[in-house]
Amino acid sequence: MRTVLVTGPGGAGRTTVAAATALAAARRGRRTLLLSADAIPGFPEGTEPTEVMDGLWSARIDSGEHFRSELLALQDQASGVLDLLGGNRLDGEELTELPGSAQLALLHALRRAAQGDWSPGGYELLVVDLPPLREALAVLALPEQLRRYLRRLLPQERQAARALRPMLAQLAGVPMPAQWLYEAAARRDAELSAVQALIEDRNTTLRLVAEPGPAAEDALRTARTGLALHGLRVDTLAVNRVLPRHSGDPWFAALAAQQEKTIGHWYEEWVPAAALCEVPHLGRDPRGLDDLALLDTKAGCTVFEDAGTGGGLFEGDGLAAELDDRSPGRADDPWWIEDPNAPDGLDELRPLLPGSRIVTAPPPGEGDFVLVWCLPLPGAVKSDLQLVRRGDELLLTVGPFHRIVPLESGLRRCTVSGAALTDGVLRVRFTPDPGLWPRTS
Repeated sequence: MRTVLVTGPGGAGRTTVAAATALAAARRGRRTLLLSADAIPGFPEGTEPTEVMDGLWSARIDSGEHFRSELLALQDQASGVLDLLGGNRLDGEELTELPGSAQLALLHALRRAAQGDWSPGGYELLVVDLPPLREALAVLALPEQLRRYLRRLLPQERQAARALRPMLAQLAGVPMPAQWLYEAAARRDAELSAVQALIEDRNTTLRLVAEPGPAAEDALRTARTGLALHGLRVDTLAVNRVLPRHSGDPWFAALAAQQEKTIGHWYEEWVPAAALCEVPHLGRDPRGLDDLALLDTKAGCTVFEDAGTGGGLFEGDGLAAELDDRSPGRADDPWWIEDPNAPDGLDELRPLLPGSRIVTAPPPGEGDFVLVWCLPLPGAVKSDLQLVRRGDELLLTVGPFHRIVPLESGLRRCTVSGAALTDGVLRVRFTPDPGLWPRTS
């Protein structure tokens, strides 16, 4: 299944573009499911997949209902502990969702679409309306982070003492909650694993929506670093609410010229790594399927000509997401490892660096042997970069973005001997520890 995650700076019209993307795909004969937490004019508001038109279904993510159902289920699981403490049960009617519940409801909806009860629908395309850009990047990183927390707080090897729990419960005189706790953690880990697999799948891409202007330029420039840090792939930058060129009104013409300048910068920065699709301003807020269809400009005609608003000197790329012919599976990590001995040293390194991309690099100096871990970070500046190695992990912070990267077994046998940010690429030097590195003789 092809998945398109739609986000952008707040107020850029990402929900409208997500709906137009789903509609464009359905009109081209692709079975499409749209997920959104916001109400969309012309779309049903059901929280289960509901048919909008032939080939198009939508479901609204109800974070309040998800919060209530999850908390009531947790109460039932922890009933023994609550009774022991004399706690009073909460009723669903008195529950008000807490901050953060919207993000968890989104992850739950993604799991249902990927491997849950919505997956048998046979959808070819899943379009997801994400929160604003900064929040969306945090949500997409959440499954990896939460799974790491679960592994640290409730390690699987602790379950080896399962046979001792009844005896411990008798000695302590209280029920032992560890069994249901570990079972609940295992269920959550499986759910988060399904969502993480969807996000990291090679058929999943991000679609950025932005209204051209200086503020959006700054937001996207910052976001490029976060996208690279988490290995998120952008397929399209949808430039929304583009005004017609060459207006006779001076004020209107100045605003259109400012947009055109920004769009020119985006063509330089994003193309050809991502497509750039210009979406016309209709002169009104889009309402219903007919208006959304006008936003699906087709290649080979000017966007304003196609939308019936007049003017326009440039061609639209269209909003319909192309179905990839690649087989599903985890995408490559965004980093690679430079080895001065590659390819001669690949036989030695491959078992120590499974799954890593290893490329040849010039030796750093006479007699030195180092491995250089490389991660592209476009737009990053040295003053915003923090790098810490803790045990078998690298802790990376770039401005507002943070990620913890587990090291391959070969790099765990090395010490960090330096790091540099050069030409938008972070390079971390690892020197093999003689006491840990495998002997070749």
